[in-house]
Amino acid sequence: MAGSNVKLLENYISYCSLKNKVISKNIANIGTEDYNRQDVVFKTLLTENINAPMKVTEGKHIGSPEMGKDVDIIVDNTKTEFTGVNNVDIDQEMAELAENQIRFKFATRKLSSYYKNLQAVIKGGGNT
Repeated sequence: MAGSNVKLLENYISYCSLKNKVISKNIANIGTEDYNRQDVVFKTLLTENINAPMKVTEGKHIGSPEMGKDVDIIVDNTKTEFTGVNNVDIDQEMAELAENQIRFKFATRKLSSYYKNLQAVIKGGGNT
């Protein structure tokens, strides 16, 4: 796995984490009157971050592209009221949560496997 793929996976994990927070917020507000559900728009996170400049706070630090540039949290202003008080559909939110958890697990396992293989090679015992 090339270094750029590692960065893509790291950014995807950040995206999944943010999406999980937004879905959790929607579920928590299912009974809140006039609450409008929110969603995360993925834009071009995986494709544009490959060539994005590194953000560093100090010359010796290694940084990463900012998440906020490629991911937006949007408010769903549709008037369909699934609960009678707002537009949060618990079935949709639970399905999105389950899908997002699967994607997060895949990305973290893939990244973990890469670092384990790298560690094995560094120690001299890996056949990758």
